[in-house]
Amino acid sequence: MTLLILGLVIFIGCHSLGMMPAWEMALKGTLGRPAYRGLYSLLTIAGLVAIVYGFADYRANGWVAVWSPPHALKHITMLFVLFAFIALAASQAPRGYIKARLKHPMLVGIKAWAFGHLLANGDLGGMILFGAFIAWAVVDRISYRWRAAGPELPAPQVKWDVIAVVAGLIAYGAMLMLHPILIGVSVFG
Repeated sequence: MTLLILGLVIFIGCHSLGMMPAWEMALKGTLGRPAYRGLYSLLTIAGLVAIVYGFADYRANGWVAVWSPPHALKHITMLFVLFAFIALAASQAPRGYIKARLKHPMLVGIKAWAFGHLLANGDLGGMILFGAFIAWAVVDRISYRWRAAGPELPAPQVKWDVIAVVAGLIAYGAMLMLHPILIGVSVFG
């Protein structure tokens, strides 16, 4: 569990720099933009690897049940994850109505993914992992209140929503098939 927590601290810590623009700019000024990006990328990858291996080790050696989720919550989780994939796809597309409505679709997608997984996992490690992502996404979203406003955005276009929905559905379908291979848990049973 220590490796999981360390990975969360590194990964979420790196992704939290945007919430502290003065610190982020100071680091970029001290290190230089290329070195900053390189260090950021290395730490983010190291944090993600530590999360994956830490959670896998926890599941293999230290599983701690907290509660037993009803089976119906697994179906609800699938809906949350479907929404999350569409929101994540919308975050990467130019501005459509989904992106305009959600304002920060990446954060909304992360919250939906993590909340859905909290519903379906009643173990301590799952609560730490998915709870940490929800907490980070909520704080990051709140932090936009004190950040400088960005440039004026273009008018939304429906074609980007169609692309986001199609891409989200394809990614969702792929994850349904790959989940047992990548995560070791079948979503179907």
